[in-house]
Amino acid sequence: MEEMACQELVEVVTDYLEGVLGRDEALRLCQHLAVCTSCDMYIKQVRATIRTTASLPPETPSAAVEKQLTDVYRQWLANRDTQ
Repeated sequence: MEEMACQELVEVVTDYLEGVLGRDEALRLCQHLAVCTSCDMYIKQVRATIRTTASLPPETPSAAVEKQLTDVYRQWLANRDTQ
């Protein structure tokens, strides 16, 4: 089984924490965490961030902010399609 690189761990961390990462990939990730203290700390920080933000009350953006976000998204989408 190929060793997981730190960058690969960063790319799959969300799937891992949501429990949807495949068995083999989860095993590779756990093996990597056993030897990489930096990635182990990264996982702990992501978990702490999730716990902290989950306790925040939901906010509804104002109509003006919602329009700005929609405009930014549409511009990003248009730029992505032309590249």
